Amino acid sequence: MKRLFAGHIPFAAVLALRFAIAGGIASAWELAAAQDVKIGSKTFTESIILSECATHLATDAGITARHVRQLGGTRILWSALQSGEIDLYPEYTGTIREELFSGVALPTVEAMRDKLAQSGIGMTRSLGFNNTYALGMKDDTAERMGIRAVSDLIRYPDLKFGFSSEFMDRSDGWPGLRSRYQLPQMQVKGMEHALAYRGLDAHQLDVTDVYSTDANIVLHDLRVLSDDLGYFPDYNAVFLYRQELQDRLPDYVARLESLAGMIDDSSMLDLNQRVELQHVSETRVAAEFLREKLNVDVEVNEDGRTTRILKTSLAHLWLVVTSLTVAICVALPLGIIAAKWPVQGWFIVGAAEIVQTIPGLAMLVFLGVGFAAVQLPSIGWFPVVVALYLYSLLPILRNTMTGLTSVPKTLLESATALGLSSWSRLWLIELPLASRSILAGIKTTAVINVGYAALGGLIGAGGYGQPIMTGLRLNDTGLMLEGAVPAAIMALAVKTGFELLERVVVPRGLRLK
Repeated sequence: MKRLFAGHIPFAAVLALRFAIAGGIASAWELAAAQDVKIGSKTFTESIILSECATHLATDAGITARHVRQLGGTRILWSALQSGEIDLYPEYTGTIREELFSGVALPTVEAMRDKLAQSGIGMTRSLGFNNTYALGMKDDTAERMGIRAVSDLIRYPDLKFGFSSEFMDRSDGWPGLRSRYQLPQMQVKGMEHALAYRGLDAHQLDVTDVYSTDANIVLHDLRVLSDDLGYFPDYNAVFLYRQELQDRLPDYVARLESLAGMIDDSSMLDLNQRVELQHVSETRVAAEFLREKLNVDVEVNEDGRTTRILKTSLAHLWLVVTSLTVAICVALPLGIIAAKWPVQGWFIVGAAEIVQTIPGLAMLVFLGVGFAAVQLPSIGWFPVVVALYLYSLLPILRNTMTGLTSVPKTLLESATALGLSSWSRLWLIELPLASRSILAGIKTTAVINVGYAALGGLIGAGGYGQPIMTGLRLNDTGLMLEGAVPAAIMALAVKTGFELLERVVVPRGLRLK
């Protein structure tokens, strides 16, 4: 029996994981292949509007298009573009030069285009506006302190800075800015960009990074500080696309090129303000812009709140159920091994504990990089399900091991004396007696997964994370509640469901009253 468990169950666990997700991966790839154009966007409004413009142009040309919204930062989208998970996304020349090809001399647009071509990527001409980085602070605060340019900040070393996480690490972000201006501030935090604006309003922060076409400048009454040393490069908006798209759909790429020079700084600022100040959807704003500028008339169909909640609920439930099912298939036999053989159990539980300490966002990044390297999906549902599965192992594993080791030895000795085999003892005595503990671990995991699954909103997996992220970006409490309230209800429903299941699975004598 020891040889059977030690040799085959880990292998069977791996097979269970592979086969459980193989069908889903195949279905996802078939769906992706059926999409003529897959368009990505970053987590801010302007990127989503531009991607909606690209989506409408495809629809108007009779091309099936899918817009995967709010995929995170530059590296996630660049990796997805290179791997073919998306076909195009809007980017900025400053980001290409300073972030994607940092350290490479790209003095001209032609040099940049040639460098991109080496990676199989094409670039449109500039869309017409320059959305460069800048620093902003509340206008009344800046006026009181006499701050008009970035160099004025040197006089106030106690100012509190709060920057977007990406700006904190970029070569053209905070590290280089601090070096160029010799800024002395030490109270510098990285955070979600939308939260930085709230920090300014609450006077918990003094300075944050902004974009020159950012509607939040008007919304939060900010003063944009002059870049008097000329640190920030130009960030002319373009579309990056896979060169195979040019071969496959040359007319569509030509339609993207038709946007070149059509959007100036004030036009882009107006589009952003319509979304963030007037609460018009990015889909409708993009459609109205194309109708006015290019005479492209696309019908806009937007889901109501009930339909949106239903769709996000089904997507969220699918993430939770899939990851939990795979975790049970793997963690339960591993828990049996850990209970039967303490040495192997020490390594198994230790590995699961290490996984549990990895932050959720870091886990998604690690998985995305690893999956992209082996040509597995790095965005969408797949990495989220794998992350949830990994987080699910420890509670089920530990409770299984605890339940089995708590079985009185006298019962096992009596079963052996009656001639029961090790398999029979496990199936007829040990697992039933441990069932309450095992089910408690599964229930805890399921409830936790309902919350963790919201991370899927960061990489286009859908679920309740999508409206929460959108509501945070637009400062729309209603949208945030659209994800948070159903998530809480689902967690309660899952908890209640497992308590009912306990009446069926757990022997009557072991149930809690």
